[in-house]
Amino acid sequence: MIRIPLVLCVLLLTSCNQAPSTNQPSVLPALNGKPSPSLTIPVIPSAPDLKTSSHFLQDFHSGETLASRNPDLRVEPASLTKIMTSYVIFQELKNDNLQLTDLAQVSEKAWKTEGSRMFIEVNTKVSIEKLLHGMIIQSGNDASVTLAEHIAGSEKTFASLMNRYAKQLGMNSSHFMNSTGLPHKDHYTTARDMALLTRSMIKHFPNYYRWHAIKKYTYNKITQYNRNKLLWRDDRVDGVKTGFTKSAGYCLIGSALQDKMRLISVVMGADSSKARVEETRKLINYGFRFFETHKLYDSGQLLSKARIWKGEQKIVSLGTDQAVYVTIPRGQYQNLKPAITIAEPLIAPIQQSSPHGQIQIILGQEVLSKTPLIALQNIAEGSLIDRLTDHIKLLVF
Repeated sequence: MIRIPLVLCVLLLTSCNQAPSTNQPSVLPALNGKPSPSLTIPVIPSAPDLKTSSHFLQDFHSGETLASRNPDLRVEPASLTKIMTSYVIFQELKNDNLQLTDLAQVSEKAWKTEGSRMFIEVNTKVSIEKLLHGMIIQSGNDASVTLAEHIAGSEKTFASLMNRYAKQLGMNSSHFMNSTGLPHKDHYTTARDMALLTRSMIKHFPNYYRWHAIKKYTYNKITQYNRNKLLWRDDRVDGVKTGFTKSAGYCLIGSALQDKMRLISVVMGADSSKARVEETRKLINYGFRFFETHKLYDSGQLLSKARIWKGEQKIVSLGTDQAVYVTIPRGQYQNLKPAITIAEPLIAPIQQSSPHGQIQIILGQEVLSKTPLIALQNIAEGSLIDRLTDHIKLLVF
């Protein structure tokens, strides 16, 4: 028979009588605005019927798909490939394997590459920054090959880097054979994958992304204009890239910002340069007209508190490790409802950033988003008495 000291018995009886509930009240910050008398969600019209082989429209912050057709159809990316080329180079810059001031030598292969050109000269040395401008603004194939060879020794090896990053990003329907987008039977992508890539590029490299809004660039006394005509026709647009080959058709990835809401549109296989611009504008206008995006909570913001058992503290703060955004039909912000679920009981030790539940954002009967709730602090184990006391409470309650 186990004998429990009298003092501990008193402590147990006292604490059991005052045992805090495991269902702690939420401290979730309320969303602004009063609920609408009616929760009827407005009918959103169908997205425009575009003359494309495939297209895709996505909100940048929430990742919500707003319109699509054949988003997973295998297509040729043409010069949209250069978004992946630049993504690899931006990673090299981020990892300090490369500097913008480094000089790359132009090979005869790069100099002879067909298609659009920056007009660099064979056997000259050009800075990485200038080559990036020539590739992003002028869509120079010669610049793309020079960058690829400088990074990896050969364009073939560079393509293996492209595919490695594509796999990391989850671009499961893409494969790259070169840095330029020149046709090859094993060089392909999808509209969805290109949106995924573009979103990651804008998110992780905003300073470099700004180069996509530059309208013209002069190198070797030759001035060339950005082929993305939307930069002149729509002040909301600040990128991203055009592409064309006879087999791929006319392609355009656009990104536009309005009232802190950013959209990414992908148009593949339009039948003319004019058409790809018009179809992209239809998608962007549709997205901004009928939807709105809201940032609800910040990364690390306190959203709830929960009871901790057997810990040196009794309460742990919970939040998320990412900002929470939602994209909704216009005028429905006041009808959003947050709901928190906590995986109880929570037993110490608790590691900071470990998941212990989730927060859902609900509109009407639809769950718009689910985000893990994580501990915002470490909670160590309590003393022997604390652990034994809580153990008995858990048995009783």
